Amino acid sequence: MTIALDGRPATAAPAGPVSTGSVTVLPVTDGDRTVGAWIVGPDTAVYRPVVDVTRLAGAALAAAGAVAIAVAAGAAARSRPAIGAVTMGPGGWVSVKRAGCPPLRSAERRPWWARLIGAHRVVPVK
Repeated sequence: MTIALDGRPATAAPAGPVSTGSVTVLPVTDGDRTVGAWIVGPDTAVYRPVVDVTRLAGAALAAAGAVAIAVAAGAAARSRPAIGAVTMGPGGWVSVKRAGCPPLRSAERRPWWARLIGAHRVVPVK
């Protein structure tokens, strides 16, 4: 028995069909690999493909690797905040621990909204 599966010839296994009462099972192979079976009953014939665990595990591993690379790329592209963690200290005052000074900007022209409201940059005194 020859069956076309994905354009490649597949044949019934050399062991032949297995009969149990009124149901016959015909294994279908592609070379040495079993790819499915025809289950033939008195009124119907159903093809059941075999799950290729090796191919399924390879696809899952490739997907996990792609997700890991995407997470690593996202973490590498993320910039650090300008200041450290801001927490509430005792008594309600704001604590900025281990915070370095943000880099100073060049003496470029202020944005239009800063000129409109008369806002000036706060420069830390050293």
